[in-house]
Amino acid sequence: MTDIRCGEDPEPAERFPAGLLLVPGRPGPSGWAVRIFRTPLGDRTAVGFTSVRRLTATLGPGQAWFRLAEPALRALTEPLGVTTVTVDPQFTAPAARRVQPAAAMLAQRVG
Repeated sequence: MTDIRCGEDPEPAERFPAGLLLVPGRPGPSGWAVRIFRTPLGDRTAVGFTSVRRLTATLGPGQAWFRLAEPALRALTEPLGVTTVTVDPQFTAPAARRVQPAAAMLAQRVG
């Protein structure tokens, strides 16, 4: 085993190069669009994951993603007013359910 001298970085053990994040998004006609999330306090944040396992554990296997360096993610979302990047969030709220308007619910009960 060799000693690592001060100033030398070991090779990353991760599959993806250091600094690259897996960013949730969706493909569109002009390329990929970044998904913006909210923190528990309601602030907007960009999100990146360090592994596919962590991304799918949090957002599910159907979530599309692309690779992007953290500085590029910040530069991409800053014009949108998003100044925070959250890496590997573990908790998410359940997806919102569609709620029927009261008039439609009343019509179902009457019919």
